[in-house]
Amino acid sequence: MMVFKEQPSWLQVVMMVRGSVARRILGRLLVTTLFAALVTEVYREEIMSASLTMTPFSLIGVALGIFLGFRNNSGYERFWEGRKLWGKLVNTTRSMTRQVMTLVSAKVEGPALDDYHRDYVHRIAAYVHALRFHLRGESTRYTELARLLPNDDLEAVAQSSNPPIAMIHTMGEKLRDAWQRGWIDTYHLPIIESSLTLLADIQGGCERIKATPIPFSYTLLMHRIVAIYCFALPFGIVQQAHVWTPLVVALVSYAFYGLDAIGEELEMPFGTDDHDLPLEQLSTMMEVNVRERLGETDLPALREPDSNNVLL
Repeated sequence: MMVFKEQPSWLQVVMMVRGSVARRILGRLLVTTLFAALVTEVYREEIMSASLTMTPFSLIGVALGIFLGFRNNSGYERFWEGRKLWGKLVNTTRSMTRQVMTLVSAKVEGPALDDYHRDYVHRIAAYVHALRFHLRGESTRYTELARLLPNDDLEAVAQSSNPPIAMIHTMGEKLRDAWQRGWIDTYHLPIIESSLTLLADIQGGCERIKATPIPFSYTLLMHRIVAIYCFALPFGIVQQAHVWTPLVVALVSYAFYGLDAIGEELEMPFGTDDHDLPLEQLSTMMEVNVRERLGETDLPALREPDSNNVLL
C-alpha cells in the first residue's frame, strides 16, 4: 500500500495520523514517558539524589543518529530499487505485448491467430498479478487469475512452488509452438524470448530484496540501543529539566523510536503497510494497458486511493 495526499498544508502534515509511524510506536512511547515520570517523582521526593551527566547521552545520541540515518538510507535504497524494478516491469509488459501482436503473425490471419494473441496477452496480464501475490505471500489469491488463464494452467500454477516462474516457462512453450507453426520468424523469436528473460530478471531482483533483509543483528542492535538510550535519558536530564523531564523524554523518544520504525517499514517494500509499494494499483494498470491492445473493454477499474488516502 501507499499513502497519497494532495498537497497538504504544513499544519495538516503535522497533525496527520494516517501515514505517520505514531501508531506503531505509541505503546513504547507511552511506557518510556511513564517511566520518565516515575523517575521524576522519585527525584522530587528525594528518594534518589544521584544522577548522570549529559555527556554520555550527547556522545551516544550523535552516534545513534548516524547509525539510524544509515539504516534508513539502506531501507530507502531497497524501497527505491523495488520501485525501479516494478517500473521496468511496466515497460517490459508493454513492449512484450507489442512484440507478440506485431511479430507473431500468419500469412493468412484468422481466428486461430487472434486466439493466440488474446491468450498470450492475458498470460502477460496474469503474470504481473501472480508476481504480486508471490511477493506478498498471498498464495490463496491465485484463484483470482481464473478470468485470465485456462483452468488447466491455473491448477498447474497454483501447485507450483514459484507460480510466476511456472507462468514464464509456459509462455516460453507457447512461443516455441508459434515458431513451429511458422508464425514467428527465426530472427524475431530471440526478441520476444529476451523479454521473457527480462521478466525473470526483474522477478529475481524482487525476490532478492524480499529474501535478503537487513541483517537481523544490526536491527536488533539498533532496537536495543534506542531502548536503552530512551529509558536511561531521564537519569541524565532530571536535575536540569525537573518536572519537564517526561515531556523532554517523550520528544526525544518520539524522534528515535520514529526513525527506528521508519527504517524497519522501508526495509520490505512489497508488503501491505501504509508506505509499501502500491503493487495492486501497478499490476491492475499493467493489465489494463496490455488488454487494451486487444481492443477489450471489459477491463478492471484502475485503483484509486481509499478514504484514508491509501493506495493498495
